[in-house]
Amino acid sequence: MVAVLRQIRVLVAAAAGLSGSLAMAADANHGSDLAKRWCATCHVVNSEQKQASTDAPPFAVIARKSDFTPEKIAFFLLDPHPKMPSFPLSRSEAADLAAYIGSLRK
Repeated sequence: MVAVLRQIRVLVAAAAGLSGSLAMAADANHGSDLAKRWCATCHVVNSEQKQASTDAPPFAVIARKSDFTPEKIAFFLLDPHPKMPSFPLSRSEAADLAAYIGSLRK
């Protein structure tokens, strides 16, 4: 129960920090740099990369999901989750990564 409450607090804090300003403040170019540095080992992060080392979905596939929003991705990145390494992302870095992923939506 304590863990659930902690996760709820993290999501509420992230929502307060990101809501409304995510699209305007996010820097997709910086998100691209972060993706190449931190995410490319597991995910295909751009069209120039042909493969990754795991079965993690390519960023373009994530971007094309029908329920995709940059806010959802940013919240996901800020909340610890077992299938991915826990990167110490700041709110702005999470927003930048989410904006980059969103830029791949076609």
